Amino acid sequence: MSQQEHFSRPQRTAVVYGMVCFILILVICQIWLITATVHAFLGGDNSVVWAAGIASLLCLALNVGLLRYLHKLENPQ
Repeated sequence: MSQQEHFSRPQRTAVVYGMVCFILILVICQIWLITATVHAFLGGDNSVVWAAGIASLLCLALNVGLLRYLHKLENPQ
């Protein structure tokens, strides 16, 4: 018996809404990050490219993990 079976429908809905809000915040941060990185790169500052790339990959990993958890929450097996 997994933890997912103990959530009632309103609790699961609250968890899903909270996670979707967190995912949207991460996506907005990624958009800001790419904008700031391109601006710095076009301004001649090449030192931020690798750091921004790593930070963007971490945001991507968080988003993928959260989306996989949401998929498992909605489709328990």
